[in-house]
Amino acid sequence: MIPTHVGIIVDGNGRWATKRFKNRSEGHLAGSKNLDNLCQHIFDKGIKILSLYIFSTENFKRSDEEVNYLMDLFARKFKHDFKMFSKKEIRIMFSGRREPLKQEILDIIDDITLKTKDNQNGILNFCVNYGAHMEIIDACKKIVIDNNNGKINVNNLDDKLFSKYLYNDLPDLDLVIRTGGELRLSNFMLWQAAYAEFYFTDTLFPDFNEKEFDLALDSYNKRERRFGGIDYEKKNF
Repeated sequence: MIPTHVGIIVDGNGRWATKRFKNRSEGHLAGSKNLDNLCQHIFDKGIKILSLYIFSTENFKRSDEEVNYLMDLFARKFKHDFKMFSKKEIRIMFSGRREPLKQEILDIIDDITLKTKDNQNGILNFCVNYGAHMEIIDACKKIVIDNNNGKINVNNLDDKLFSKYLYNDLPDLDLVIRTGGELRLSNFMLWQAAYAEFYFTDTLFPDFNEKEFDLALDSYNKRERRFGGIDYEKKNF
């Protein structure tokens, strides 16, 4: 069984570097390099949508030096991934608030989003300056505006309509993977993860390779996904 939508909470780059007596920037670079083969492997497995939580709204609390390095790294990474995945007809999109991202990053995001919007072989969704609470709040604001302007009737609001007001209208997550040993979602796609399966690993992200991903997929395939129902064939009355 292959999940349609997989989310990865990218965690442990800094600790990976610290354990090797390197600075945190070298850990982020190692994590970025790891993404290349890992993403390709995931799409080769038949997964259609991959959402990567790479920078949260709260990450701006880090030092200016680390944030500025990450932004420069993202700019290079997005340009590289655009070239690599565009050839494979992968659509690249971004989820998150635009402010306070630098204009250089926004220009790259807008350019890549436009140039890959018609690609049909999969979706790579970068969650940058992302927080699920903010996503839900922003969706509610847009719903209020559309209701007041007569575009929708709030009395007709259901989960499917609400999903269309999120940063991107994507299918719900099937599997959420968090690297680095922490056992929490950290404000990642809370709406979309309502019935997702979770996989936590102590492996730090730069070491989370194709083999590690396959272990997560094996674990997923051992789960019973009932979505609140009952497997009547196995239930003893």
